[in-house]
Amino acid sequence: MSLGSPLTELLLLVGGAVLLYVGAELLVAGASDLALAVGLKASTVGVTVVAFATTAPELFVSLFGAFTVSTDVSLGAIVGSNVANIGLVLGASALIRPLDISETVVRRHVPFMVLAALLLVGLGWDGRVGVVDGVVLLCVLVAFTVSVMYRIRETQSGITSTERESMPAARPRDVVAVVAGIAALVFGSRWLIDGGQSLLAAAGFSDLFVGLTVLALGTSLPELAASVVAAVRGEASFSIGNVVGSNVYNVLAVIGIVALVAPIDVAPGVLRFEFPALLAFTAVAVAMMVRGDRVSRADGAVLVVGYGVFVYLLLP
Repeated sequence: MSLGSPLTELLLLVGGAVLLYVGAELLVAGASDLALAVGLKASTVGVTVVAFATTAPELFVSLFGAFTVSTDVSLGAIVGSNVANIGLVLGASALIRPLDISETVVRRHVPFMVLAALLLVGLGWDGRVGVVDGVVLLCVLVAFTVSVMYRIRETQSGITSTERESMPAARPRDVVAVVAGIAALVFGSRWLIDGGQSLLAAAGFSDLFVGLTVLALGTSLPELAASVVAAVRGEASFSIGNVVGSNVYNVLAVIGIVALVAPIDVAPGVLRFEFPALLAFTAVAVAMMVRGDRVSRADGAVLVVGYGVFVYLLLP
């Protein structure tokens, strides 16, 4: 954790960046190999195992914020993280390599991402996300999980005996790579958050700005690292599945759990800016996915610029 020295904060930033890169490489490689071994598509692994794993920082930060600061931190981190996932993560991945769209992700998973965003805004429009709202979100999460599991079973049943014989065997080292990758992503994002938060606070930025930018962006770094590395390796559907799945889990799982622990108050400013921004970014991403068979580099540039505008408008 931070010791208050600028050098320490810089070391945390550098160490966090290194861990994120190493963790992303391990996670993408291990998860891809395991997917091949059990006959799953990269998009399915991205929207389930990897998306849920890279959501861990949001859960840790949100629960920690709810207990130690306020639930505003939790809500801001999640809304900001989902915007970052679309604007920065999806945009940067598309800039590196145009992302082919998986029909399964568009038909089965994207609707849950849209539903999650609409539910969060709808349930929070009265200024509070309470225990009952948390239960509603967790119930929808169960429905999403059942849908994904049904698709996995459907995929497994379609594998012929000949195809199964030609599939590589699952190796213990792939499991170790996934676990080690997740751990490196979590610790790396934590170090980056600590270093960046301390440096910005020392520079005079407000706690609100730090929460909406450093915490939100910091908790999206595992998604960014995993998706960018996947794009470089040519696993485009992995990148899209990761973003879609992470946005679903962020709202349904993280906000759902936090609301059960401590009801979340929604500030008027969130209703005026962050909620509309979340809906706008979600709508743009969906439009890009359903319009054609890929998210192009031009689309990626639009998303990244849009995220830059979002951060600029947050400046005090």
